[in-house]
Amino acid sequence: MKTIILTGGGTAGHVAPNLALIPSLYALGYKVVYIGSRAGMEKKLVEDAGIPYYGISSGKLRRYLDKKNFTDMFRVVKGFSEAKDIIKKIKPDVIFSKGGFVTVPVVIAGRLSGVPVVIHESDMTPGLANRIAMPFASAVCVTFPETLKHVSGNKAFMTGTPIRPLLFQGSKPEGLRLCGFTNARPVIMIMGGSQGSAILNENLRLALEELLADFQIIHICGKGNLDQGLRLAGYRQFEYVSRELPDLMAAADLIISRAGANSISEFLALRKPSLLIPLSKKASRGDQILNAASFADQGYARVLEEEQLEPKRLTAEIKGLYRDRGLFIENMKKSKAADGVAEVTRIILKYTKEEKTP
Repeated sequence: MKTIILTGGGTAGHVAPNLALIPSLYALGYKVVYIGSRAGMEKKLVEDAGIPYYGISSGKLRRYLDKKNFTDMFRVVKGFSEAKDIIKKIKPDVIFSKGGFVTVPVVIAGRLSGVPVVIHESDMTPGLANRIAMPFASAVCVTFPETLKHVSGNKAFMTGTPIRPLLFQGSKPEGLRLCGFTNARPVIMIMGGSQGSAILNENLRLALEELLADFQIIHICGKGNLDQGLRLAGYRQFEYVSRELPDLMAAADLIISRAGANSISEFLALRKPSLLIPLSKKASRGDQILNAASFADQGYARVLEEEQLEPKRLTAEIKGLYRDRGLFIENMKKSKAADGVAEVTRIILKYTKEEKTP
């Protein structure tokens, strides 16, 4: 039996693609093991999926001066030693890394142990952890064509992002039922990430009166952000959704969202025209702005910069997106990056060592 170590942590975006690969890896006969941080959020997600989990020490790698850089360096060194011991014990045939600071010692330990390493980068420009790890990788899978130029050595592959199979199993009738909606008007879903977005919430609510004349609206507004005073026909609020998400996405004709790489990859795979409102550079390293621009250039989405967001502009952009939705859907149908699971699995197979002889 072939054995693969998956690694990735720090955010759900570094874990969900790994979990999306697992059914395909099982079908191909892999034994799956996971290395993450000792106390990271990835631990519960992976253990809940029934995957053997090994925790190692990890430290954050910062681009700026901070005294924690010194102490965290010792954690990284300790994590490298722990990862090397785990790799020696497990004897994997391949390692797949989704990114996050915990993966750096795993990738380096794997390379020095002679194990092929495949890395995945979701964003257009690689984050710091992946930039450090890339020289030690055998192959680098990317979501955006623009990322290819950031990977040296002819080892980059355009694969798209692995998408959770569960998302493809959503039921539109069930999604409409959950919201109390009908087929009479199209449905918009708006979400601002796992924590919600105050600026998106505020502008949507100010635009509700005009939007509800033409659309039904699913609003995922984030924990603690429900407006109990808004009880309008055709408008349904949720703080957060998990089990219901596939059905709600199936019911949506359009999606308004931030531009996190994993989320927009899901919209592409599901062929959902989207209006992307990326985080500004004031609140991020600017990766969402680049992600959104790439999707707009490829004809998958419209983009509205946060600095330009106001109720009338939001309404106009939504109506324009709905008017041209057929063109966006046709463009998404032509994408080769929509089936990330199949493409990433193909690369993993390519770089898996031949099975060991007894």
